[in-house]
Amino acid sequence: MAVPKKRTSGSKKRIRNHVWRAKTVKVASKAFSSAQSVLTGRSKSFLYITNEKVSGTN
Repeated sequence: MAVPKKRTSGSKKRIRNHVWRAKTVKVASKAFSSAQSVLTGRSKSFLYITNEKVSGTN
């Protein structure tokens, strides 16, 4: 017969929630930093397509 698990304490729940939120803040910060470098034209870590026309092609 199935037995219910013990209840998770409030402090454990808050710790887990804080860790989860800290990870999302870190990822969002990296994404924002990458976007800034692309917009300013200083990005050297990856290639991306621009809308500039290449001269010499028709």
